[in-house]
Amino acid sequence: MTRDALRLQRVVRTFGSGDATVTALHDLTLAFAAGTFTAVMGPSGSGKSTLLQCAAGLDRPTSGSVLLGDTELTTLGENRLTRLRRDRIGFVFQAFNLLPTLSAEQNVALPLRLAGRRPGRAQVRDALARVGLADRFGHRPSELSGGQQQRVAIARALITRPEVLFADEPTGALDSATGRAVLRTLRGMADDERQTIVMVTHDPVAASYADRVVFLADGRLSGSLAAPSAEAVAAEMTRMAAAAC
Repeated sequence: MTRDALRLQRVVRTFGSGDATVTALHDLTLAFAAGTFTAVMGPSGSGKSTLLQCAAGLDRPTSGSVLLGDTELTTLGENRLTRLRRDRIGFVFQAFNLLPTLSAEQNVALPLRLAGRRPGRAQVRDALARVGLADRFGHRPSELSGGQQQRVAIARALITRPEVLFADEPTGALDSATGRAVLRTLRGMADDERQTIVMVTHDPVAASYADRVVFLADGRLSGSLAAPSAEAVAAEMTRMAAAAC
């Protein structure tokens, strides 16, 4: 039986107080099996970003449980939570967030150096090879295309061998052809290396690369699609938009 790499159990996240209270997540229960690629979709204000932040330990839920493997995130102190994010979680964002003065190799090695570990050159170059950039290790970000920069960011996120990789609109700043190349890289990570990936996206084509799409509306789970096609995802988003009117 496939284990859950990540599980949210009855998670509630509110902001503000009194009459100004806003509930971003309503009693949300959701599991992500190890080695799977899940896309999270929904209209603006549906709770996608709050879900990602709570699941990744960047924000604490108001109530409920977040389990990374067997570790309960909501009970950890800030120092332990920081170490957990550094060692067991990877992040890829729409903005590549590469340091412009460092080479691709140096950018990828940075998380290990910040953790006080000395990365081996072979380890770093292997991470770049895994995303198809074995011949670009000495290039600075300005010498790389947008898609190559995003793949460097993926290699940097994977260098610590995280249990879960979170991707927040990873193709949002890319043209469609370059975005597909990045998505194929993520798909390969799930297929070939059993990497667990949770991706927030608004793009049905991007979502079609996932094993499953979960839909949020008003902070609640609205539905899901297995083996999604871009057409099926777009139809569900259209249905949700019509229901909200």
